[in-house]
Amino acid sequence: MEIIAFSSQPFLIASSVTLLSLLLTVLSLLRLKTPSKLRPPSVSSSSSMPCGSGCSGDGTVGNTDSATSRGCVNGGGEATGEMVVAASEKAAVERQCGASMMEQLVPEITTHALSYLDYPSLCRLSMTNSLMRKAANDDNAWKALYHKDFTVEQDSVTPVNGWKAYYAATRAIVNLNAEFFSIIRERSLQDMSLFWLNADYVKCIHASGKLFSGYNAVIQSWQLAFNWEQGVDFQVRDVRVRVLTDMAWVTMNTYVEMETGPFHVTNVFEFHNGRWYLVHHHSSVDRQIMHP
Repeated sequence: MEIIAFSSQPFLIASSVTLLSLLLTVLSLLRLKTPSKLRPPSVSSSSSMPCGSGCSGDGTVGNTDSATSRGCVNGGGEATGEMVVAASEKAAVERQCGASMMEQLVPEITTHALSYLDYPSLCRLSMTNSLMRKAANDDNAWKALYHKDFTVEQDSVTPVNGWKAYYAATRAIVNLNAEFFSIIRERSLQDMSLFWLNADYVKCIHASGKLFSGYNAVIQSWQLAFNWEQGVDFQVRDVRVRVLTDMAWVTMNTYVEMETGPFHVTNVFEFHNGRWYLVHHHSSVDRQIMHP
């Protein structure tokens, strides 16, 4: 009887391979049965931002690093090979990431914040970008600035062209009225002649109470005043302006000496051929000064 020798080495190798395969199979099954809540969250391509763009903490949209971009282009994760973003989607991302804080504020807070700016600052703000231009052109902001710089007497007024245009017109009349008093201080008859409208219905009443009617008579009255009166330095207070389409009037008090009380002054302007002209001036002395 022939005895065949049995070797255990091949058997051990086969058994090891079988056990390893079985172990890998079991591990795969366990992984498939793992609850979704224990898995790391996946980022879907529909909710993620387009490759190559990102929103930084300062609200700007910029490109990500080149390695990330190459990963997206190569189809990493769930991303597809097509990376063309529609113009509307790109604009939405830019609005989301680059939204201005001023745009997110409620109108009342924006108006209150802009009310601290003066006229030149508000004009400069409107030239920075489209969002600031929209905020700086807000009608309520210009109304608040008008009340701060001029008067609150016209709160119920509704300007035809808005408060910004009304503010600009009022500012022009205030500057023109200041120019009138500069001419008086300098006693320039030539400038005074150009300041008045050359018409027969213009009128001037000086503090003496005498009425001068018509352009020639008015200019002659100022010539007499400049020749006989010495130059005086006076202060103008309590200026109030009302502006219509082609007419404006200014009321104020002028002081030669603060102790003697004011002169009450009214100037009326008309708009002709692209500029404002003075058509009426009335100056009167306080009765308490004349009869103490």
